[in-house]
Amino acid sequence: MPLTEKIRQILSALPEKPGVYQHLNKDGEIIYVGKAKNLKRRVSSYFQKEHESLKTRQLVSKIEDIRYIVVESEQDAFLLENNLIKQYQPYYNILLKDGKSYPSICITKEDYPRVFKTRNIVKGAGEYYGPYSYGNTVDLVLELIHELYPLRTCHLPLTEKGIEEGKWKVCLKYHIHRCSGVCEAQESREKYMQYIDEVRQIIRGDAHEISKKLIDEMGRLSVEMRFEEAQELKKKYDLIERFKSKTIVSNTGMRDVDAFGYLEQDENIYVSLLRIHNGSIVQGQTIEYRRMVEVEREETLGRAIMELRGQLGSETKDIIVPFIPDFIEENIRVSVPTAGDRKKLLDLAMQNVKQYSLDRLRQQDKLNPDQRATRILTSLQQLLHLDRMPVTIDSFDNSNIQGTNAVAGCVVFKMAKPSKKDYKRFIIKTVEGQDDYASMREVVYRRYKRMLDESVALPDLIIADGGVGQMHAIREAVEDQLGLHIPIAGLVKNDKHRTNALLFGFPPQEIGLRVTDEVFHFLTQIQDEVHRFAISYHRQKRSKAQTASELDEIEGVGEKTKLALMKEFKSVKRLKEAKIEDIVAVVGKSRGTMIYEYFHGNLGA
Repeated sequence: MPLTEKIRQILSALPEKPGVYQHLNKDGEIIYVGKAKNLKRRVSSYFQKEHESLKTRQLVSKIEDIRYIVVESEQDAFLLENNLIKQYQPYYNILLKDGKSYPSICITKEDYPRVFKTRNIVKGAGEYYGPYSYGNTVDLVLELIHELYPLRTCHLPLTEKGIEEGKWKVCLKYHIHRCSGVCEAQESREKYMQYIDEVRQIIRGDAHEISKKLIDEMGRLSVEMRFEEAQELKKKYDLIERFKSKTIVSNTGMRDVDAFGYLEQDENIYVSLLRIHNGSIVQGQTIEYRRMVEVEREETLGRAIMELRGQLGSETKDIIVPFIPDFIEENIRVSVPTAGDRKKLLDLAMQNVKQYSLDRLRQQDKLNPDQRATRILTSLQQLLHLDRMPVTIDSFDNSNIQGTNAVAGCVVFKMAKPSKKDYKRFIIKTVEGQDDYASMREVVYRRYKRMLDESVALPDLIIADGGVGQMHAIREAVEDQLGLHIPIAGLVKNDKHRTNALLFGFPPQEIGLRVTDEVFHFLTQIQDEVHRFAISYHRQKRSKAQTASELDEIEGVGEKTKLALMKEFKSVKRLKEAKIEDIVAVVGKSRGTMIYEYFHGNLGA
């Protein structure tokens, strides 16, 4: 883009030192903040080349002024850039988005603390541990705590003075041994606070320390022949070991480590942190960024690491990452593991960030169902290089057994949803015997010839429930016979009758699809639906053909009468052998007599 005199002067005066720069628009608003090892080289690069990214080109076109701040080091530049982005929230920077609130565990600041799960952090109300973003860890922790310790769950404003004055009475939970009854001084505050101290240990991931204490205590009680007390401790020990078996994710030799997962989806970037202590997940958090211009993933991961460690107060000196980030604090060990326990932790962090992105996608789809349809159809359009989004899709399938009762079905999807009122069934009329391709040509021709005659809008895409042969049959009817140009795709199934590949073009080429793709699941839905529709029609026709019999030759015997007789007598042979009064009981005197006389008058035929 042509440089203004003002921009040219600023560029010529830029120092070749580390620093932070700010791009401003014509209204003096900061629209982008960046950092640089060399301010002159980095800022000048915006105006010296044509950028591939449309959004970066848009950014450059809006720059009317540039400010900069020189700092001592690249590390100082990173920290300053991060602070300025948070302060000004520039439109073209990657910005932290508000994610869903993960639960934490709260230990209240009361004379007799309560322990519970919460998503609301109230400053000064208690100690908060978390958040927990991995699976049902928080529920497992709380389940163990309340199994081990008879902590109160009521909201009474308990104080030592009030308890001494007898203000409160025990409730049902005391009688079923789920509370120690501190409200009536059935348990001392000293003992209660010992419970709370052990609860803190469990939450912090030190459950194995309690296990060791329990083993030592059980040994002492056994020596003193206090076996009943030892058995009670054994129950607690078993509970803790069961809990550890569900929450330990690596060997306990790995004491403290932060594992990060990273995922990009369109303009959204997700970064997940799992904090591991003694092999247990003790905290987890995922953040989401909105990206407006192209940013190196190394830079984004570095920014996210600093953000997440700050949010969770992590001072761990050992971090695991999927790739080396752009910025790392001093004295931090960074590794990209490829095997062993550390690789398992990395895989777990990646699994966590993928699950988070999936949850966010589902939330968005629930709020705006059309968003999912548009996303799928746009992806399909890009995959097949179609001129327009395939809002309406037709899919065809044939069904017959050795050429008998040959039928076909056409299902219609509009905005990625079945439009059942537009489904069509066809009885094959011009094809003798079993010829799937000729049958397909016939029904496709009939379908679109009628739509043309009635001036009905044609579909944006046709999908054949079959491979190359069916695609060619459809093309012959659509293009050669009717002179239409509608994109045609084919779906191929594997030996297990599962959707296996998408074909497109002539000659048809296989289009790569992952089984996890939304488009793949959508195409599978179409294939399953058209197959179901065609098969159900074929079964219906076959059923009618099977009930056709000598009854069809009797004048005055309709479909209802035939069905009633077959339901009662099961076969024509049994009907012939039936007494006249049995037939009359089913269809009435007049019709029953007529049917009886027909059969018995034809016995010798």
